[in-house]
Amino acid sequence: MSAGPLPAIPVIDARCGGPLVVAHAAEPRMRDLFRHSRRTLTPPVLAVMDAVSRRWLDRVRNPYLGELDEIGSLLGKSGAYALNTSYEWACTSGVGDDPRGGIRLLRVLDWRLGGLGRNVVVALQRGPAGDFWNISWPGYVGTVTAMAPGRFAVAINQPPRLSWGATPPVDWAIGRARVWRSVALPPSHLLRQVCETCATYAHAKRLLSEAPLCLPALFIVAGATPDEGCVIERTPGAAAIREMPAAAANHWVGMKLRGRARGHQSPERQAQMDRNLAGDAETLFSAPIINRDTQLVALMNPHSGRLSLQGWEHGLPATAELALDVGTAFGGLPALA
Repeated sequence: MSAGPLPAIPVIDARCGGPLVVAHAAEPRMRDLFRHSRRTLTPPVLAVMDAVSRRWLDRVRNPYLGELDEIGSLLGKSGAYALNTSYEWACTSGVGDDPRGGIRLLRVLDWRLGGLGRNVVVALQRGPAGDFWNISWPGYVGTVTAMAPGRFAVAINQPPRLSWGATPPVDWAIGRARVWRSVALPPSHLLRQVCETCATYAHAKRLLSEAPLCLPALFIVAGATPDEGCVIERTPGAAAIREMPAAAANHWVGMKLRGRARGHQSPERQAQMDRNLAGDAETLFSAPIINRDTQLVALMNPHSGRLSLQGWEHGLPATAELALDVGTAFGGLPALA
């Protein structure tokens, strides 16, 4: 990593236009991300994945397909549909009392796709239930980490790869075939709808527990009032809820299912996050929670409106830390790009 000041994380006002505004405002960052994806997957493979993904999104009438079509046109190359339906990251997250007051959601996201740490953005988006801060990437239409001050903060962790007792490639093929037969939303699209439409923590918790899903997911939710916080372990047809304080990595705890945990040392990461919830969040910045695939570290408190985050790559910070204190009424908004 080059010496000198770390780059700032852009904060983009996308209340009118959503992810399309972000894609245009941060187009160089978007193109950098897709360059990395083409190196990882090769253009022919990405083109095939893109075509299959778009056909599925069209068949199930995905509500964000129009945005993806425009992003694909802006990009001018394959990748927009495939990467927006990819689901191959690992995470460590937790929800519990904040020593400063309120409930905090601690979040570390790992992904092997290069460029995510330095190209992270924060988009202020709007829905019928109000505004929310989406920690995302240009060209991505879903939500994996977000805070709606005065309502809740939310994040997605990857659950284990479901196993049907076959080899990993066969298990993957069985799981993917089930996805293509489903007409339900991907987890990141459901989470965006929750941020747009749910006015309360209770509503968000209910929708994330009950709404149809095409893939299993782990949802972490922190509310704006005391004792509002949980981890929701989801399959397409069932849910298990663990009330706060609760941590999640990439293995089942509440679900009695067989699966292959994702990422590095999933049980150890969850145990360390449990310790973080009981003490000082500064211990986030150590192994195994921080590892070579770490791309993002974030802390969100929907009661106080406190949000802090930093991009990481190769086990080191890739951006300057961004700290926002937006307040429950969005008073004193920071300058927006």
